[in-house]
Amino acid sequence: MRPILFENTYAALPERFYQRIHPEQAPIPELIRVNEALAEAFNLDIDWLRSADGVAMFSGSRLPESSQAIAMAYAGHQFGGLSPQLGDGRAHLLGELVDSHGVRFDVHLKGSGRTAFSRRGDGKAALGPVLREYIVSEAFAALGIPATRTLAAVLTGEHVFRDGSVPGAVLTRMAQSHVRVGTFQYFAIRNDREGVTLLADYVIERHFPELRQAENPYLALFEAVALRQAELIARWMGIGFIHGVMNTDNMQVVGETIDFGPCAFMDRFHPDKVFSSIDAAGRYAWNRQSRMAKWNLARLAEALLPLIDADQTKAIAAAEAVLAQFSEAFRNHYVSIYSAKLGLAEADENQADNEAFIRQTLSVLADNAVDFTLFFRHLTQVAEGEEEGALVALFADAGAGSRWLELWRQRLADRPDREAAVKLMKQSNPIYIPRNHRVEQVIEQAQQGNFAPFHELVDLLSHPFDEQPGFEHYELPPEPHEEVQETFCGT
Repeated sequence: MRPILFENTYAALPERFYQRIHPEQAPIPELIRVNEALAEAFNLDIDWLRSADGVAMFSGSRLPESSQAIAMAYAGHQFGGLSPQLGDGRAHLLGELVDSHGVRFDVHLKGSGRTAFSRRGDGKAALGPVLREYIVSEAFAALGIPATRTLAAVLTGEHVFRDGSVPGAVLTRMAQSHVRVGTFQYFAIRNDREGVTLLADYVIERHFPELRQAENPYLALFEAVALRQAELIARWMGIGFIHGVMNTDNMQVVGETIDFGPCAFMDRFHPDKVFSSIDAAGRYAWNRQSRMAKWNLARLAEALLPLIDADQTKAIAAAEAVLAQFSEAFRNHYVSIYSAKLGLAEADENQADNEAFIRQTLSVLADNAVDFTLFFRHLTQVAEGEEEGALVALFADAGAGSRWLELWRQRLADRPDREAAVKLMKQSNPIYIPRNHRVEQVIEQAQQGNFAPFHELVDLLSHPFDEQPGFEHYELPPEPHEEVQETFCGT
């Protein structure tokens, strides 16, 4: 059997970037699931991953000799307030692997014990948040939305205390990067210009090597990060996803979704929807996510200003121009995504009309408490020629549903390529998503020792656009007593 051979480029940075620390021992580590498809992409030995040595690595108890375990330092604005030191308080970066396409990924444990950044926390993770992240991150991968991936989940054999005593677990996360906006802030607020420069150079070299030849590489870096975020947030909003905790320490610079804490998917659509129990003011509501991403990017700009131009006035003007680009790019992605979901023609001259119709559609959905995912699922079926009854039945006011449907039919009549429109809708409107109540149900079963529902849900969500006979019940929205009203960080 062949153990993992790590590389450690981030650990080669100066030691003020992290703390060198070994994860804590897990009393009785036990494998819950290993992601074999992801492992194969890195040519990892599945037998070794399932062996006692592999499970020991996944729990943090015993690491391969090639690992240089560190806890990364970063800061962050949390709900608008600056925390000058956050960092990996319950996580360890074990090292890096390169996939079959030559892309470098971090291997990161979550729930692996205390570090210098734990801030009075126990450094552990409960089983529920670990399973939630596994389910949602892998669902994102199947949906084609950039996100961190999950390589494995293990039980630790101990209990942790949250609202009560619950099983402890560790998640092994893979990401192209764990550098966040908050990582840049960590050095900027300490007036450590060298640290900001070293970090920016590292990010350019590793993730954006084409920018080395740019006239202003640091401005080009800011632009690249901003444009990736514009597309990412639009794609979140296209599936009714609410991240729930869009702090600057949860915005990763290469444009992957990171940290699936109090995240959730809308059932009944409403643009102001919030799930997170700690977001009382609705800062990170569904319809505010693009504004909050832009706010976070402004914080990144503040950290990079001295690198962008020695003349602060010029640096600010250049950064503001990029933020304007973000707004335009987000709008374009958003309109394009919803045009595809609705089967509308995408030509540039139709953008304003499409945007107005999208706005009208979402307003009708909100007024009628329509289930977001089922609406687009049934609309796709209507486009294929099925009866409209199931779609209209989603509306509190059936008349409103019928009137909207007539407007949509008129718009679709403008497309001579009806088959192409239907194909695009089928590719854009998933049948299965990680509905909140289903996630909660599998967590409850797992806490009682039954992991079969968890495995079934993960397998189902790996093919979100495909009809899966026998699993139609996973399409259904929650009954009133099953509805999830709020979600929690799990720390």
